Amino acid sequence: MAVVGIVMKFFQIVISVVVGLIAGCIPIIGFNMGAKLKDRVVKALQLLLICETIVGIIAFILVEFFPSSIINLFGASTESIYYKEYAVKAFRIYLALIIFACINKAAFICLQGMGKVLESTILSVIREVVFGVGFALLLPYWFMLDGVLYSMPISDLITFIVTCYVLFKGYS
Repeated sequence: MAVVGIVMKFFQIVISVVVGLIAGCIPIIGFNMGAKLKDRVVKALQLLLICETIVGIIAFILVEFFPSSIINLFGASTESIYYKEYAVKAFRIYLALIIFACINKAAFICLQGMGKVLESTILSVIREVVFGVGFALLLPYWFMLDGVLYSMPISDLITFIVTCYVLFKGYS
């Protein structure tokens, strides 16, 4: 439980940065949507998604190459070697596709800013409830405890595919 807490805290910090970037773009996107300046909305969305991808890449590098350092920041330096090994494994698996999580969150909130609340809500529910909870409950049957860890990257990947479809269908 402590390992999952550390993983989720790190994830929350990354998502807070993502939401902060989005919060700065929402007024710009909303204004341009209202002014019917679709080209500016698309450019703002593209720039935002590039920035969110960069945040995701930085988080991915930290998770994959420096997980022990992150774990130690949360007071795990005095824990057993088994604890640390599992924590590193949890970081690397659970946050393997954190780049997609960043992009997904940006897309969900941007859709709200564009007045597409239904699409945003459906994508959020699909990610959190259908895939997030569904895979966390199903995957342990086949992969034991690791199934819970795999639930996040699988959910992020499938949600990313659906989100890309929604964005490209409606805004290309």
